[in-house]
Amino acid sequence: MATDITPPVVRFDDVTATREPPGPRLPVAAQTILFGSFRQYWLPRLRRRYGDIVRLRIYPKRSVVLLSDVEHIRAVFAGPASVFHAGEGNVILKPVMGEHSVLLTDEAVHLRARKLLMPAFNGAALRGYRDMITELAEAEVRRWPSNRVFSSHVRMQELTLEVILRVVFGVAEGPRLDELRHLLRRIVDVTPFDLLGWHNPKLQSFGPWRRYALVQRRVDRLLYTEIAERRRAKDLADRRDVLSRLLTVSARAENETPLTDAELRDQLITLLLAGHETTATALAWALHELVRDPAAFDRAAQAADEGDDKYLEAVVKEAMRLHPVISEVARRLTRDIQIGDIRIPKGHTVMPSISLVHADPAHHPDPKRFRPERFLGSGPASGTWFPFGGGVRRCLGAGFSLLESVIMLRAILTHHRLAPDRPNREHTKPRNITMVPARGARVVATPRKIT
Repeated sequence: MATDITPPVVRFDDVTATREPPGPRLPVAAQTILFGSFRQYWLPRLRRRYGDIVRLRIYPKRSVVLLSDVEHIRAVFAGPASVFHAGEGNVILKPVMGEHSVLLTDEAVHLRARKLLMPAFNGAALRGYRDMITELAEAEVRRWPSNRVFSSHVRMQELTLEVILRVVFGVAEGPRLDELRHLLRRIVDVTPFDLLGWHNPKLQSFGPWRRYALVQRRVDRLLYTEIAERRRAKDLADRRDVLSRLLTVSARAENETPLTDAELRDQLITLLLAGHETTATALAWALHELVRDPAAFDRAAQAADEGDDKYLEAVVKEAMRLHPVISEVARRLTRDIQIGDIRIPKGHTVMPSISLVHADPAHHPDPKRFRPERFLGSGPASGTWFPFGGGVRRCLGAGFSLLESVIMLRAILTHHRLAPDRPNREHTKPRNITMVPARGARVVATPRKIT
């Protein structure tokens, strides 16, 4: 009796297809500009023209393949880590994050780093960060100007940077904190010109690239000094910041070599870049949507007053769905794979598209509407919302980011009534590797009550 066998969605062995992925034939420079500055408009058009698998040629990865079918993406996330190298896929970030970054390593090296980092982000650790984040959030929102237009994105960036410095780096008040606060603003404010210089050593002796390199070296010296002093701290075991936890866990890890100073530096910078801009932007987008929907704002304010963290988390998740901060994730292939009748050769980078899936009405009905209720109850189907990536490479700091976002949103809504500076919605614009509100998500705040 014959049995129908459904072929795998993605094949890693016995690749027989010869058809290459379709895609535009524009020069690399043109595709790089379109992807870097206009992908929010360009990628949906490419999907309509070429389908769910589209080949692009962009600097410096050269050949990348965009994926927007959920089944294909699930197969990639569930596929062998030895085939899908996320670290190599993120190589554009190596000059600033460092070779030891958990985002830039693969297989055994990545697993070791992830194992040592995980205790700093488990449930018990997250509960230990709550009070400090709450204190910082409360102090920030009390400083907000009344009845005057300001950029909520800028304020959220200031707040998330302060959380990184205090909760992650564990730097105490003093000259070092002040200097790091100043210098790290420059480190995270990456422009497309900076990215160009990262991968062209000749440029690093000139102009903005030289200045960026000098700032980076000064930050490294300050961080190495902080790490050295922290190693000698007598109260290390009692400290609750992420750096201290990494040193403590690293020292106690069985059958593992403790993290070196260079490894610690790379992980700290990774946490800064991965956790600063993304959380700040997600919160700015959440406020941008809330102030343009009075009913949604009132419901969120009520949730803040009543301590309904589930609803506040739903607000943040819906903002991340409607406005993905990171447009796609990347995996570099170590061997040929086959999707349907298409062969994707070894060395290509496959890029599951977060933005295209999040905007797909097949997965999110009425996708342009801001509706936090999508994330109450069972929420969207598995694999249709993945702002933190997926599989074994899902962001370690996802729980930290959501905790931070809920605490900050609660502090804002309990202290202020917000209104938009103008009724129309802001456009999205690329900023380094993130997608941000074009005008900074400007709002006007009015104090709700005196506390």
